[in-house]
Amino acid sequence: MKVKIYVTLKEGILDPQGKAVQHSLHTLGYASVRDVRIGKYVEIKISDMPEETMESRIKEMCHKLLANPVIEDFRYEIER
Repeated sequence: MKVKIYVTLKEGILDPQGKAVQHSLHTLGYASVRDVRIGKYVEIKISDMPEETMESRIKEMCHKLLANPVIEDFRYEIER
């Protein structure tokens, strides 16, 4: 099974990388861009297991390594 994990900064957390990209887009003539937030995309393949176990494992991986729960949110999609 494939799991797609999206990690983004929580609301209210400053995103200097996003601001730099926004500034560059404005410099390139894209003045209508109002905000840019940079995140991470992680794709993993997992052996088939019961859904409750898989969801628990995915959340555990995100909390322990893939996301910083203090400043980041995450969501995931499971493709069978």
